[in-house]
Amino acid sequence: MVRAVKRPYDNSRRQAQVRATRLRTIEAAKALFIEHGYPATTIEAIADAADTSLPTLYRLFASKRALLKAVLDVSFGGDDEPVTFAERPEVQAARAEQDPRALITAFARIGRDFMERSSAILRVLATAAQVDPDAAQLLEEIRRQRHTGQARIVAALSARDALDPDLDFPEAADITYAALSPEVHHILTVERGWTACQYEQWLVRSLSTLLRPEQGQDPAQE
Repeated sequence: MVRAVKRPYDNSRRQAQVRATRLRTIEAAKALFIEHGYPATTIEAIADAADTSLPTLYRLFASKRALLKAVLDVSFGGDDEPVTFAERPEVQAARAEQDPRALITAFARIGRDFMERSSAILRVLATAAQVDPDAAQLLEEIRRQRHTGQARIVAALSARDALDPDLDFPEAADITYAALSPEVHHILTVERGWTACQYEQWLVRSLSTLLRPEQGQDPAQE
């Protein structure tokens, strides 16, 4: 008698459903956080908007803070892939640019795309941090990570001997951190009404001040 071979259990469909529910919940949370603010948005409201049960939501996200962190992570990276921002292909490609101006141009585009995805939710976080300790801790962590990550632009320029010798590394890192900040993005694109293209071009000009004078000259102006 031939014994039936037991097929291995395939849970790929289940995993896809869980991932879809998770992403739907993140998108619903982001919309509610932006519309109503983080403190005023309840877990119940998010579950209703995402058409997800509360037990399911809590299985996916242990807390409201964890959900906010997930919203930020997806906004930063542009998707829910478990890849850190520094390991994203576009960031790796920008860091690999050997020409200093090409490197700055690539990071200006990355900065533009990043802010278009995340500036609104970062403002929500900054506002919530004034009244919510969890949000304040998360904001501090993100600012620290952002400064560390953006300092790698300066490190890349320094490695190419392209950094202005009149700037020391910490000063150049702080300039980069300020230029690429969500606060500056909000001032230019919301308060002053700049287009995304204008903002990106301004980033190129601003970050080019980090370069040695002979490398900071725009070839089109030579």
